[in-house]
Amino acid sequence: MICTICEKISLNIICQSCQSSLLTINIKKRNITKEVLLYSFYDYDEISELILTKYDLIGSRIYKILADNSFKKFSKSFKYPHKVYGVAIDDKIKKGYSHTSILANALKNKNIPILHNALIAQNDIKYANKPLEFRLKNPRNFKWKNKSNIDVILIDDVAVSGTTLKEAIGILEVAKVNVLFAMCLCDKGFQE
Repeated sequence: MICTICEKISLNIICQSCQSSLLTINIKKRNITKEVLLYSFYDYDEISELILTKYDLIGSRIYKILADNSFKKFSKSFKYPHKVYGVAIDDKIKKGYSHTSILANALKNKNIPILHNALIAQNDIKYANKPLEFRLKNPRNFKWKNKSNIDVILIDDVAVSGTTLKEAIGILEVAKVNVLFAMCLCDKGFQE
């Protein structure tokens, strides 16, 4: 096998050398809403080509590496006094896998069980490379399919304008679900 990044022979799709040197965590945070923070792990410009693999089957292996280097490490250090559920945004299977489900599974531990297929978009519109105006005019129309009166960590792969996360948070508030915070691999809309 060849490393996707450096193209050297490797046992993994991204070699250990590239994982160590190029996939370094740079945690950033910003408010998505007044009450909800978004934590991101990578700089978008540094992993944009890897993020775009989500549209192909190879993306399942790349997302697993990205998730293990970020979400899994986070879950090992996360402490909270009671159970918190991980909820991936629209984790429907497409192209043979769900990229947001891969992220959620990396976050899973004994105190963070994952609620699969709990927050599903009724509108299957694609937001990739669309302007904010388009995103605002075409909401995802999420439907919550799980219990109320719980705390959750909301999970997505990339935040651009924040409209998807804001819409999801609004639906969860109506369902009496408390979003502690949101997490994504990278925040394209982050402004330093």
